[in-house]
Amino acid sequence: MMRTLSGIQPTGNLHLGNYLGAIRNWVRMQDEMPGEKLYFLADLHAITVHNDPAELTANTREMAAALMAAGIDPAKAILFNQARVPAHAELGWLLFCTARIGWLNRMTQFKEKSGKNREGASVGLYAYPVLQAADVLLYQTTHVPVGDDQKQHLELARDIAAKFNLDTGTETFTLPEPTIPPTAARIMSLRDGNAKMSKSDPSDASRINLIDDADTIMTKIRKAKTDAEPLPSEAAGLEGRAEAKNLVAIYAAMADESVDDVLARFAGQGFGAFKPALSELLVETLRPIATRLGELKADPAAIDAALENGAARATALARPTIDAAYAALGLCR
Repeated sequence: MMRTLSGIQPTGNLHLGNYLGAIRNWVRMQDEMPGEKLYFLADLHAITVHNDPAELTANTREMAAALMAAGIDPAKAILFNQARVPAHAELGWLLFCTARIGWLNRMTQFKEKSGKNREGASVGLYAYPVLQAADVLLYQTTHVPVGDDQKQHLELARDIAAKFNLDTGTETFTLPEPTIPPTAARIMSLRDGNAKMSKSDPSDASRINLIDDADTIMTKIRKAKTDAEPLPSEAAGLEGRAEAKNLVAIYAAMADESVDDVLARFAGQGFGAFKPALSELLVETLRPIATRLGELKADPAAIDAALENGAARATALARPTIDAAYAALGLCR
């Protein structure tokens, strides 16, 4: 059976980059792809750096609400947070004993995330790709949607699975295949077209949050960095114009059109005409998500119930694999 899995860290409000880069594709996969879909909140990954416990709890609930507001249906997909399924941590340790330090030393994201304080980083931050491998392998996942920055980690998961199977003489794990969603969009900052839209940016004006109201969205788009040149008639004319390229890409993604189609409609016009059109599109598309998000946040018990139900379903799927992994290693329990 085809089984697809994706995860996201519970870091608070979702922004437009999260929505167009991943979440909208999760919803489409849920509705259009065959097989089972599992979507999880990676709260165990979140603690690789310091978190305020109350804030992490709140962020987990809020992220679950945002996913449901964006279209993830707990009746169609399995939605849960890692901490409710102990098998993630259990399998993580078993795979730590299979993974090799040399493999982890080649992971580029640790160097980026640890910065200059590498010696002061947690072991979890260094080794979290192994827990990522456990997340995937635990469910006999066949397909994992990945962006360019996660391809290396999925290759590690495949290497770990292959070595475990070889070392134990078993076929305990399925080797997952990467899938790159064709409609995934890479959305950049409204203040810097060369930097990804990110919650960590200190300027709230750099991003569109899914909870932003209509006035806030219009203000942010009006103040978004652009240039003085009119829009070209085709995509090639946007080269070297990072901010212009980003705003057109946002419009194209929101409208489900190609960049060339958008430019054909706005060619020769300046941003004085384009920005109001983009604002209107964003407001109308995001309004129902924001409304539903507000309703869900007002009922935390319903959010917890959805996560508990998803965790129970995930636990049932995980049990055969974690049992097989223990048995393959000769561990009695």
